[in-house]
Amino acid sequence: MENAVTRLFSIRYPVVQGGMIWCSDWRLASAVSNAGGLGLIGSGSMTPDELRRNIRACRDATDKPFGVNLPLLYRHVDSMIDIVVDEGVKIVFTSAGNPKKHTAYLQQQGIKVAHVVSNLRFALKSAEAGVDAVVAEGFEAGGHNGYEENTTLNLVQEVSNALDIPLIAAGGIATGKAMFAVMALGADGVQMGTRFVASEESSAHPAFKQLIVNAKADSTLLALKKIVPVRLLKNDFALKVLELEKQGAGEEELRALLGKGRAKKGMYEGDVKEGELEIGQAVSLINEILPVAKIMENIVDEFNRTAETAGKMRL
Repeated sequence: MENAVTRLFSIRYPVVQGGMIWCSDWRLASAVSNAGGLGLIGSGSMTPDELRRNIRACRDATDKPFGVNLPLLYRHVDSMIDIVVDEGVKIVFTSAGNPKKHTAYLQQQGIKVAHVVSNLRFALKSAEAGVDAVVAEGFEAGGHNGYEENTTLNLVQEVSNALDIPLIAAGGIATGKAMFAVMALGADGVQMGTRFVASEESSAHPAFKQLIVNAKADSTLLALKKIVPVRLLKNDFALKVLELEKQGAGEEELRALLGKGRAKKGMYEGDVKEGELEIGQAVSLINEILPVAKIMENIVDEFNRTAETAGKMRL
């Protein structure tokens, strides 16, 4: 397939791997790029030096395009941008902040910029900032979410109707069927996070990966809305958060429970009871841990089968 997203990033398939903290190091990014998608290094859990090492390792592992996800509210973001430019990275996905501050500079360095949004207003602001593409992420997604709880189904249509730049759909997409559905709604490609967490190349802890395989449709919850909404896999920590919120706990009390390093403790170190396990609703569709190459093969095959079936449908 060739379309706006594959041309923009010079990739074979319009499939982007989410740049997830603690799960997306150079191994996952290079594997996705080698399989025809766009791999992203998740810099949100890295120091500047770690990011540089990951970029160099990724370049050694693939000759295909790859990028870096940069959370703009991250305290080291200026240093991270310097490293991205210095290392010659050509694709950046920004999130959690205003893209206006950095987009023009990055583009002046020959870098393509996509920005992640959770509502139409932010999508329009991103287009005004001059980004090359927008990622419209519904609240089915894992990790940090929008306060409005817009679903991917609705958000993709809203943004597609309003913008004429490449649109990437995200949130609850883990299969070829879901990919076909959002592209039928106007998306030019998809970003998948949860599906790639449960891959052999992901840097997530094996215990976390196994919980994903075992998860059901009701295994996630949206919490911490008084700080920033985040979708979590249910465990002892998440249920404590839920109980505190029911009791009317304020931001200070919730931050005290969250503490420091809670996400690393869960997703990277494997404390699946007391760690923060960020994951999307699509966990219910994942039943095995596979190599990235096989995951991509399955997505592409299912997409093509779905397209063939849909082509026969008439009302």
